[in-house]
Amino acid sequence: MSETLGARVRSVTWEPIGTGQVGDSVRFHLDVEGVPDTLAGKFPAADETSRGTAAMFGLYRKEVEFYRQAAPLLDVRVPQTFAAEASEDGASFVLIFEDLGPARQGDQIAGCTLEEAKSAIAQAAAIHAPSWRRPEILDAGWIQPPEDLGAKVGAMYPQAQALFRERYADTLEPTYMIVCEQLAEHAATYFRRDPDIQCLVHGDFRLDNMLFDIRGGSEPIAILDWQTVTIGKAMTDIGYFLGCGIGQLGLDHEEELLDLYLAEMAARGVHLTRADLAEDYRVGILHGVSTAVFSAAFVERTERGDANFLSMARGACALALKHDSIAALKEKG
Repeated sequence: MSETLGARVRSVTWEPIGTGQVGDSVRFHLDVEGVPDTLAGKFPAADETSRGTAAMFGLYRKEVEFYRQAAPLLDVRVPQTFAAEASEDGASFVLIFEDLGPARQGDQIAGCTLEEAKSAIAQAAAIHAPSWRRPEILDAGWIQPPEDLGAKVGAMYPQAQALFRERYADTLEPTYMIVCEQLAEHAATYFRRDPDIQCLVHGDFRLDNMLFDIRGGSEPIAILDWQTVTIGKAMTDIGYFLGCGIGQLGLDHEEELLDLYLAEMAARGVHLTRADLAEDYRVGILHGVSTAVFSAAFVERTERGDANFLSMARGACALALKHDSIAALKEKG
């Protein structure tokens, strides 16, 4: 038997949960008195390709440091963390959380309701507003990207697009594939670091990384999977969510959801207009394209993964075409 949280644990069983491809998550069932009888845990991916990609970009260490240093300063609903440790080289980590079940994991492929999308938008503001222009958050050492990261990713991106094209040329609509090709052509501009840092950015703000009706419906939503957290522009998360995150729902209710975001930010003391965000939003939409392409090339390939990446690409490309996001990117160049 072992000791945890001051209680004697007589036995432990576990089961896999979630659909993540960069990290593996489980639910632990504890035979114990005096503490919750279930906990959630997250560990390095069993797949070597996914694990190598995570280590290369420091994803595991970033998530650990997010829960340690940033989460307490934000309003966003995340699981309470009991343990957060990473190895020196960032290749191994462990996170032990409160179990938010019973809950329903968001499903990128199935989509969500408008009310669920609104809950997600409110959570985006709960990330962005508390970190808006705050040096103690944005200047922290753990969140700073390597100076050469943009150049490295920009150099790798055409290779990712070549793999994406080979894999999905017969399934992704040609007009959408053209958007992907155009982004690859301008990868150096797209991945160049923008010195205007506004706030913390989740970086993968979509349904698969959200839990709805948590604790049996006592709370509406929680946000998970902070491996891609970074610093940058708020519209990276919003353009990503409305495009690749919720697809047609984002197209149908774009104005309403953008207005809700502005209202949620204002309620937290950050007053913005649509004009303030317009160009950042057009470029931010492309984050969905780049994530779909890059992830498809450099994580474990699965049947659900293929469907997921196609869903992401379709939603992002449709919104990018609506706003001529490639033209906005060229203007930045």
